[in-house]
Amino acid sequence: MQSKTSTKLLGLLLTTVGAFSASGATTLLQQTDVTPGTILPISLNDSLSLRKSKPGDVISSRIMQDVPLQNGSSIPRGTRVMGRVLNVTPATNGGTTQISFQFDSMQLGHSAIPLTTNLRALASPSEIDDAQLPLYGGDGGTPSTAYTTVQIGDDEVVYRGGGPVARGDIVVGKPVYGGVLVAVSSAPDAPCRGAIEGNNQPQALWLFSSDACGVYGYAGLSIRHAGRTNPRGQIVLSTTDRQLNVRGSSGMLLRVDRQ
Repeated sequence: MQSKTSTKLLGLLLTTVGAFSASGATTLLQQTDVTPGTILPISLNDSLSLRKSKPGDVISSRIMQDVPLQNGSSIPRGTRVMGRVLNVTPATNGGTTQISFQFDSMQLGHSAIPLTTNLRALASPSEIDDAQLPLYGGDGGTPSTAYTTVQIGDDEVVYRGGGPVARGDIVVGKPVYGGVLVAVSSAPDAPCRGAIEGNNQPQALWLFSSDACGVYGYAGLSIRHAGRTNPRGQIVLSTTDRQLNVRGSSGMLLRVDRQ
């Protein structure tokens, strides 16, 4: 049987540990500084469609690989990035169908971290699947962690299992668990920029190439407004297809902007 003294000491210890844990969580949350220029590679949990989406609908997504931050910490894979539908406009008189939305918060534990983001690239589920298939075909005995794959957007090859990420003979980054770490670049005549705000560290690009920009795998769909200029953070997709439908499991590269 425990003595009163030992019971009191145990209670004091548990209280101290609990206080330390709560303090540590708060400190970690405060130190998670998502600087402008940080790329967030996400997969949509919900579809965006003319038929089902309406203003005010919540959009849920998840980060697909650990995102390193400039302060040495990281945003863990699986972290939810949340947004909402702003407007849905059907095509009229030969015009285009449009949907506008924004991603404006990130869920860390029980806290919502406000964000302003813009859209760099969007890929359909079929493009996402293709980027995970081995370039030379599977032999049945090669694990997926050792596949050689091609990124979405360009001829950047990922040599998993110890090799680099390369464009031809030029090494542009390295594979990591769940994706790649590569410095973003800007392709000629493309609207997407390279590093911004001095944030030139390697970025978590998941299955996308360093200069991926625009829409992949959705014929006729375009990024009419990426959210980089006013109204900042508001993304508009436009299509000549009257049945606009960006399916769940589509991939996106969001870029964090200044608040």
